Amino acid sequence: MTLHRTLALVLLPLVPALGACGDEDLAGDTGAAEADAEADADTDSDTDSDTDSDTDSDIPDSIETAFPFTVVDTDQVDCYGPEGLMDCPAEGEDWFGQDGQVEGAPPAYENHDDQLVIDLNTGLYWQWEQLDGVAWEEAGQICEDLEILGFDDFRVPSTKELYSLMLYTGATGSAESYYELPDDAVPYIDTGAFDFSYGDTDKGERYIDTQFIASTVYVSHVFADNAGTEAGWEAFFGVNFADGRIKGYEVDGVNTWQLRCVRGNPDYGANDLVDNGDGTVTDLATGLQWTQQDSGGLGAGMEGDGTLDWGQALDWCEDLDHAGLTDWRLPDAKELHSIVDYSRSPDTTGSAAIAEVFESTGIVAEDGSDNFGWYWASTSHLDGLVPGAYGIYVSFGEAMGKETGSTSGEGLVMDVHGAGAQRGDPKVGHPDDYPQYGNGPQGDVLRVFNLARCVRAAD
Repeated sequence: MTLHRTLALVLLPLVPALGACGDEDLAGDTGAAEADAEADADTDSDTDSDTDSDTDSDIPDSIETAFPFTVVDTDQVDCYGPEGLMDCPAEGEDWFGQDGQVEGAPPAYENHDDQLVIDLNTGLYWQWEQLDGVAWEEAGQICEDLEILGFDDFRVPSTKELYSLMLYTGATGSAESYYELPDDAVPYIDTGAFDFSYGDTDKGERYIDTQFIASTVYVSHVFADNAGTEAGWEAFFGVNFADGRIKGYEVDGVNTWQLRCVRGNPDYGANDLVDNGDGTVTDLATGLQWTQQDSGGLGAGMEGDGTLDWGQALDWCEDLDHAGLTDWRLPDAKELHSIVDYSRSPDTTGSAAIAEVFESTGIVAEDGSDNFGWYWASTSHLDGLVPGAYGIYVSFGEAMGKETGSTSGEGLVMDVHGAGAQRGDPKVGHPDDYPQYGNGPQGDVLRVFNLARCVRAAD
């Protein structure tokens, strides 16, 4: 057994505090390697390893965690502005309060013989091996048949379970082409604890083709437009550890993906939300307290409509005095994603993808539809030619892009990645220049001016 710690191992509840700072995907992975996934999944628990060998009795069936749904830190410790890496600002300066200045529960894993990895924060037991070339409909049986070190109750992970492994020390790399792995690419997962490989460019794959299968299925359709011209298709919300995004990927068809099975902590990802009656909501599952209204409901921004660029969102949460509390901050990407409700969407419930206890500002989307907004996270995305120039957001409304319809052949603004996707926007820009259309292969809309919802550690 090897104990791997990205930072110091902490098993007690952590209160986030300010401290010192230290791709886009195509709709399918059409060039994925043809692999015998079931053979890959059969792991011999008696295989010798260079590390200390574990017996079945060495590993507990479960472990205690600080919270049922502990949000693991993104591991981002540096600071980034619109021009990339910068010295971390002091309180009161521009860009203060970003992810690199907030301490959370540091990633901590136990690796057992390069077969099983236990996440000491979440209580999830992961298959160490990355399986490639897996069709979505095959994944359930592969995980059901899997046995590792005496455990045989594996399942396909949810999107929230997969996203718990995301590290924003990763960098997509400054590639001139997606078909050549750049030297500065860094995976968005701890490769000291987990098996990881990029897409095989020698077989025609893009190096960013590492979209991991999740059991979480979109309640609407991706690549569907609101006028009804394009029906789109059913999709799961996959997690990409090569480019640091969550997007909707087709469940049917010839496409294949990556898979890593999981067991343990069946409560992970389930919120336990309490309306405090004072304009705040506490999630007992994570230990986080949220503003019930967003920046729109609280009248933030120059127009009072809640739309803010990334720096304005940081400042607004830092300066917020709400419900008698003044220690609000902009949430990091994983904290913000923890309150996504994948059972809800603008198309199916007429709401944002968030629980009803929250109030969400309605917007008019780029296609003219009544919709809901995207929300800034304090985390920088190390993607593109200037790593860190983009900030991460989570789309609680539809994740719009401009794409040619597969049926109509028309260029349409449509929901290309689903409500609950996680992408990135430029941190600054002039309002007259946005929105823009056509970013990346799916033509992602760029807005710059998004909404915010603030967070603090619950007392």
